[in-house]
Amino acid sequence: MKQIDVRRSSVILAPDCTHVLARPFRLMNAHRSLKIFTRVMALPEEAVHTLLGRIRLEFGDRQLRMDEFLRRRFEEVSPALPAGETVSEERKLLLGGYFTHEYSLEAAALFNPSMVPHFDQTDVPSGSLRFILSLRATAEGHVSSIVFRSGIVDAKGRITMAATSPYCIEPSQVPSLSFEKRLFERKLQELRLMGGFNRLVLGGLPDNFTLGELTAAIRGVEDQIPQTELETAKGIAEETLMLARSNYEVQFTPESDLSERVLFPVTPSQSNGIEDARFVLFRGEDGAETFYATYTAYDGRAVLPQFIETAEFLRFKFITLNGPAVENKGMALFPRKVNGHYAMLGRQDAENLYLMFSDHLHFWHSKRLLLEPKFPWEFIQLGNCGSPIETEAGWLVISHGVGPMRKYSIGAVLLDRDDPSKVVGRLSEPLLEPNEAERDGYVPNVVYSCGSLLHGRQVVIPYGMSDYATTFAAVSLDQILAALE
Repeated sequence: MKQIDVRRSSVILAPDCTHVLARPFRLMNAHRSLKIFTRVMALPEEAVHTLLGRIRLEFGDRQLRMDEFLRRRFEEVSPALPAGETVSEERKLLLGGYFTHEYSLEAAALFNPSMVPHFDQTDVPSGSLRFILSLRATAEGHVSSIVFRSGIVDAKGRITMAATSPYCIEPSQVPSLSFEKRLFERKLQELRLMGGFNRLVLGGLPDNFTLGELTAAIRGVEDQIPQTELETAKGIAEETLMLARSNYEVQFTPESDLSERVLFPVTPSQSNGIEDARFVLFRGEDGAETFYATYTAYDGRAVLPQFIETAEFLRFKFITLNGPAVENKGMALFPRKVNGHYAMLGRQDAENLYLMFSDHLHFWHSKRLLLEPKFPWEFIQLGNCGSPIETEAGWLVISHGVGPMRKYSIGAVLLDRDDPSKVVGRLSEPLLEPNEAERDGYVPNVVYSCGSLLHGRQVVIPYGMSDYATTFAAVSLDQILAALE
């Protein structure tokens, strides 16, 4: 293989324990909550004022709009308050503080980066490009969320990161999300939930309906079910509502900084993490641009490939992926349609790389084997490191391979531009493997990426160092193409 000059960056994004998110602190049962209410309600107003002052002094410089959050937490837990209680404004905030905790988002790791062009290129120096970097932040309980950073890459592939805000915030859920009956029915069919019960449910709903309308329709049908069939119906109803809740939208405030925005798990399927987001800038046939990301939802037992859609990283739509072809991890969408079809890479059997085509972004039914492990450094497993990059020579796929001692290395594959089922070439040796400074971390001996960027003739690869911290490498596209076999 011809020599490839890989230039590692000196920029390292390491976990920062000071990035803390205010999160609901939930007790195990209502009895415990009631005991806390009783104790706080027994405090004299002067003591309430003093305790709240201490909270503001200790945490006010760590949390944005902390009083708003504490008030919201009080409203969420106030149904457990004994009836007839009068609560002062300061006592409401203090009670909210007893049901809140700080969560250090990236205390364990900051890795699995994905890199896309920023939608705002205002005041960027000539020859440079502003980018958005998504990262997997992992902390207590191995729970993963998605965080964002931005920076500029110059013509030589050198990276300069933008300043990071010391604050972290979650978005608010968009309450008026509506579901399209036709698509929802198709999702129910994919999950084998479209029987007599749900035919009755959907029959009473308009063509576009909300979660509230769906819930009311389900309860109405349950009331008509014979007692002998009720238990089965309730199981179907719960799975139907879980599907609906897994398709949702969230919105950040426009004044928030990109680095403050956190996509934290909120649905049962995500309860143990939102992992390995692969963002890509997708260009539609009409020229419209949308950022999509495939990610893995993890509930502690099963992985579920899902989808994110956003335009300017302010409003995010979470969507379930359906069909027998979307299994396991490592889905990566092509940045445009190929021959009129959506195209995606996957690793359905945890060993080989597959290619999929579909007429609908949310439904994937067939797959074909694209690549099997061939070289010793990938004998255990082969997969992608993000969406294919379109070049004049074909689709460049930054890949990963797993070899002896479960060492992860990064490679490259070239697919035909018109027919990506044809493999034009692949590197026989790794493009990038962990050096001595990158071997130790949360998961040792791993370099891994979820999405690279082509800037001019430079391929910029952000990568996680042993699932702990993140850095960058720049490689000449021409050298990669010349070395492909």
